[in-house]
Amino acid sequence: MADFPNLSRRGFLNRSAAVGGLLVVPGLLSACSKTDAGSADGAGALEALRKQGFVRVAYANEAPYGYMEGKQLKGEAPTLHREIFKALGVDELRPTLSEWDGLIPGLQAGKYDVVSAGMAITPERCANAIFSEPEFISPTALMVKKGNPKKVTDLASAKAAGVVVGVMSGAVEASYAEGVGISKDRIKSLQKPQDGADAVKGGRIDVFLLTGISLRWLARTNPGTEVTEAFLPELDGKRQYSPGGAVFRKGNEDLRDAFNRELKKIVSDRSRYVGLLQEYGFGATELPPTTLKTADLCKG
Repeated sequence: MADFPNLSRRGFLNRSAAVGGLLVVPGLLSACSKTDAGSADGAGALEALRKQGFVRVAYANEAPYGYMEGKQLKGEAPTLHREIFKALGVDELRPTLSEWDGLIPGLQAGKYDVVSAGMAITPERCANAIFSEPEFISPTALMVKKGNPKKVTDLASAKAAGVVVGVMSGAVEASYAEGVGISKDRIKSLQKPQDGADAVKGGRIDVFLLTGISLRWLARTNPGTEVTEAFLPELDGKRQYSPGGAVFRKGNEDLRDAFNRELKKIVSDRSRYVGLLQEYGFGATELPPTTLKTADLCKG
């Protein structure tokens, strides 16, 4: 099996509580047999979506992954999924807002057809739904003061420089820092992403450790900071990719497969991928490697 990690969260929000919302809710699976076009199962799902002219997608209102700005659904996932479904003959995304822990149960219940929220691919989630191939990875980066006075580029250089590292409370990045030998007394926990940016600007920490995607988004509203080039940390000898993808109901494998065919065309074209998603802080470093497969991620 490929050497890929089992991560239960991604981005800047703590997802430790989300797994509880991924358990199959009694009665929900039977709801997937609805016969209306939006809930069609099996081989007829894509054709049903083409006939009705829209696909119902769920988002969790989390920038930059999937969020509403005014009356427009924006973000990485909706932008990518809109492009893919148009290529499949479905011209419109109809959004439904969901709490994070309700995304998969709502999918199982037939409330929508696809989760467009940049959800991380994990074995726990794979037990209750089916994922596309990875549509992005989430390399780690460091937020520093403008000019990068400590000249840090990754965790090894952060350790060598003896800097104070900020991480989100309860998030996986603390284990990355400890994994390279940074002592716990030099790792400071923060409650919100903005707390990390404020601590960097105020000199209370030297670097703020988070995904490059989230830090680049955060830097837009925090002048006086900059973000290093993204890198892949290692934990127990395994590179941490933090991949995410689109989510479909079990039984809709044909729809998922059609989606994957169009997705492959985009992720195989670096300039197209970056052109579509750079507005949301995604670049070439977020392109998933061809060796990274959902089947391996689902095995753990």
